[in-house]
Amino acid sequence: KAEAEAIEKELLEDYRFGRQQLIEIWGHACAMAVTKAFPLPSLPRKQPTVLVVCGPAQNGAIGLVCARHLRIFDYEPTIFYPKRSPDPLYQDFTTQCEKMDIPFLSYLPTEVQLINDAYNAVVDAVLGAEAEAAEGREPCAAILSTLKLIRIPIVSLDVPSGWDVEAGSSGGINPDVLVSLSAPKQCARRFLGRQHFVAGRFLPYDVQKKFELNPPEYPGTECVVALR
Repeated sequence: KAEAEAIEKELLEDYRFGRQQLIEIWGHACAMAVTKAFPLPSLPRKQPTVLVVCGPAQNGAIGLVCARHLRIFDYEPTIFYPKRSPDPLYQDFTTQCEKMDIPFLSYLPTEVQLINDAYNAVVDAVLGAEAEAAEGREPCAAILSTLKLIRIPIVSLDVPSGWDVEAGSSGGINPDVLVSLSAPKQCARRFLGRQHFVAGRFLPYDVQKKFELNPPEYPGTECVVALR
């Protein structure tokens, strides 16, 4: 966790990346990973619906960007974003989604069958690496208990919600797909799902070297790569 924060700090301060830029890069990469894990022709439902559940912090903003790109890629995302951040940057991402006519749910059905029937997959952008105290508080706790019960595949961004960044799952959700941002976190070792993608090709070479990230080979012009 400390390393992830140090990498982000270095990108923002030394390499002059903007926060909006990083969130955009990660969100786009997450959408690319979804298209690889669930190609349009392979979806079980007639409508290419995906539910994107966004938390109040940075992971939620990455989820908003992911939803916007999924819309561009001809999926039909719906967003659940119950606790909207007052951060103007996150408000901009919200506006972009609204302007693209992406629907926002006013509540998450507690009847999990409704979610199973309506969507092909769920993107978990609730907590992520920065979450510690947040998961016990509403609305996150209620969202997690619902996500634990659904049967359709879950794609988690960076750290599955409810997992400890270092130790891994302690009764959190069990995603089918994990998208590690920049580099896999410690907890990714405990991930037993179907596919694990990493989105770190944008990292400057010197950052990769300094933090000994040993990045995987990215084929062609791909911005994400499946580790398995």
